[in-house]
Amino acid sequence: MSATPNENTPEQFEKLNVSAPADKAGGAGAVYHAMRHAVGKAGVARAKAALTKLNQKSGFDCPSCAWPDPDGHRSAFEFCENGAKAVASETTASRIDAAFFARHSVSELADRSDHWHDQQGRLTEPMVLREGRSHYEPISWEGAFELVADELKKLSSPNEAVFYTSGRASNEAAFLYQLFVRAFGTNNLPDCSNMCHESSGLALKQSIGVGKGTVTLEDLREAELILVIGQNPGTNHPRMLSTLQQAKEKGARIVSINPLREAGLVAFSHPQRVTQVLGGKTPLADTFVKIRTNGDQALFQAIGKRLFEMEASGRSVLDCDFVNEYTAGLGAYRDSLEAKSWESLLDACGLERSVINELAAAFASKKRIISCWAMGLTQHRNAVATIRDLTNLHLLRGAIGIKGAGMCPVRGHSNVQGDRTMGIYEHMPEWFYKALDKEFGIECPRAVGLNAVQAIRYMKQKSGCVFFALGGNFLSATPDTEYTAQSLRNCSLTVHVSTKLNRSHLITGKKALILPCLGRSEKDEQKSGAQWVSVENSMGIVHSSSGQIPPASPQLKSEVAIVCGLARKVLADRNISIGWSEFESDYASIRSAIERVVPGFENYNLRARQPGGYYLPNPVKERRFETDTGKANFSVAPLDIERAEKGRLLLMTIRSHDQFNTTVYGLNDRYRGVKGERRIVFVNPEDMKRLELSGDDIVDVVSFFNGEQRVSRMYRLVPYDIPEGCVAMYFPEANTLVPIDHIATGSETPASKSVQVEIRKR
Repeated sequence: MSATPNENTPEQFEKLNVSAPADKAGGAGAVYHAMRHAVGKAGVARAKAALTKLNQKSGFDCPSCAWPDPDGHRSAFEFCENGAKAVASETTASRIDAAFFARHSVSELADRSDHWHDQQGRLTEPMVLREGRSHYEPISWEGAFELVADELKKLSSPNEAVFYTSGRASNEAAFLYQLFVRAFGTNNLPDCSNMCHESSGLALKQSIGVGKGTVTLEDLREAELILVIGQNPGTNHPRMLSTLQQAKEKGARIVSINPLREAGLVAFSHPQRVTQVLGGKTPLADTFVKIRTNGDQALFQAIGKRLFEMEASGRSVLDCDFVNEYTAGLGAYRDSLEAKSWESLLDACGLERSVINELAAAFASKKRIISCWAMGLTQHRNAVATIRDLTNLHLLRGAIGIKGAGMCPVRGHSNVQGDRTMGIYEHMPEWFYKALDKEFGIECPRAVGLNAVQAIRYMKQKSGCVFFALGGNFLSATPDTEYTAQSLRNCSLTVHVSTKLNRSHLITGKKALILPCLGRSEKDEQKSGAQWVSVENSMGIVHSSSGQIPPASPQLKSEVAIVCGLARKVLADRNISIGWSEFESDYASIRSAIERVVPGFENYNLRARQPGGYYLPNPVKERRFETDTGKANFSVAPLDIERAEKGRLLLMTIRSHDQFNTTVYGLNDRYRGVKGERRIVFVNPEDMKRLELSGDDIVDVVSFFNGEQRVSRMYRLVPYDIPEGCVAMYFPEANTLVPIDHIATGSETPASKSVQVEIRKR
């Protein structure tokens, strides 16, 4: 059984069509593709019912990215192209039932592509793969809960179970899920944040005391200088482009720092402006800094070094009042930069001194500065240090805790930040455990649980574990696909709460369950009536989300109902009195419990339901820094750059425009000029000449780490404007090349953006 997508033959590459990258994002093309997906999959009536309520104050939250909605007026079409694709995927008219699984064996399904899996439609009933069987079979909900309970009770310790969470889970489901897991007796609560912004959370917590962003949409509109670093908002957060457009029109300077020049930052045509749908566009980035992969830490240190030089020459660059009152560690930071040579810094980032001088001058001349970033910063070995070095620049200028300035990590999944607030974390602070103990009469375990990478290693070493996933596609989202597949196969039981078929259902333990759940767009009726849930976006706004369309199947349960049903069965013989039935019947009772446990959720039922929701407290916005020193901390870090060895290249994994996370909606990457194929490698033309390769070659890609090699076979090359020595490939396909032990220091996030590889012609 293959853990990776089926390997193409040379003939299948005939569908590949490569053209020049686009010079803008949005416009009529975005409207066309959004509607084509929505109407084509869901039908006119169902698409209209969903899209007209998407991201509305009385509607449901987009199930894709976590970019916030406007606080005030919202248009009737408050969604982007990829949000429409996500909703189309969820509201599709296609169905997967017992007859589908009877027709297709697990091994047959495993040989199909991720795109094919998504096209098959919504899961409609619980399914079980029994030990030794080749096909999934129907099972009742009661039977499914009984099977999970039996397997969990067989474990010699609760710590032999792993409970994963996707960022799509609501606050209510996430809170109950972590409560159930801790009542069961473990803190093994890895989540998708472990694979993405864990580095951001740790770095910001150490530097400024809060592991979240510190700005609002209004701050972005008021900023003078906006850095967009290691991020492709045109594909991954398209609604961010309209905010950048507003900032640009108010005079902001925008700088893109990224190995790839992405169309969305070249220019944007707003799909709701008639003149721009007809061809007009707003140029966005004033400067494109084509940095070498993993050169960001060196860049930020170089800017800091230049700012100190400017200060020493008599220019007033540092905000001395802010630094003296609110920060600690300036001297050590300054000394560390003075000790680094310009030669080493410029060599590490691959930029000219003039570029550094220009960026430093921009920092020195502006006060309202916002830095936005995503996976291009977080998925490197030195990610935590890099983000702290970026924060150092803001501290030098006092560009934090004031209007129009601050830190903006742009989260990927729609409620990944809310899940962490609700306690989905392997090591919550003591106050959280005490609050749970008091509220529910339990004794939470205090031992630190497993994060995602640790869980994969543990399941590989310890046979007979139980793996339970509340949403997501764990196999495809995690690194080292073959290693992770072996870990999952080593389990006695794997369970996935899902809306659609994905690869994680096909690489299983000895037994496996698929538990189908309601989607974000669907009505949720429980005993007390219609229910709504809440989520938290990238900027700390908590708001309601109410499903609007009929469920895909009468057999679907909500995530809340699944967690409550499972908890009743698993904890039945424990002396624990938790009102699981009440929680399932009326979600308001869950929010009342959250209110008593989690600070910032006072009067939760009322405030989350008010139009637009409310902002959670963020002390950094008031220049209160809850760190070990009581101040914002400058950090000192050695220059730790991943360099490709001789004859090798540095690989970063990226998304195509036709996907969100591991969900592949189509085979095109429109803005980069690629159509009909995903098994490609973006390569600098000079590297192709040096390696004697051509675009017609079919190649294998081999990664190297600690004496080990991993191979991903059958790719085509696409010449592209990427720094020499660097290449890019789409994930999840390229995750096979990311070593399980190649992780960020401190956060243990997979270092998927800087992997040493060779390209070998077949």
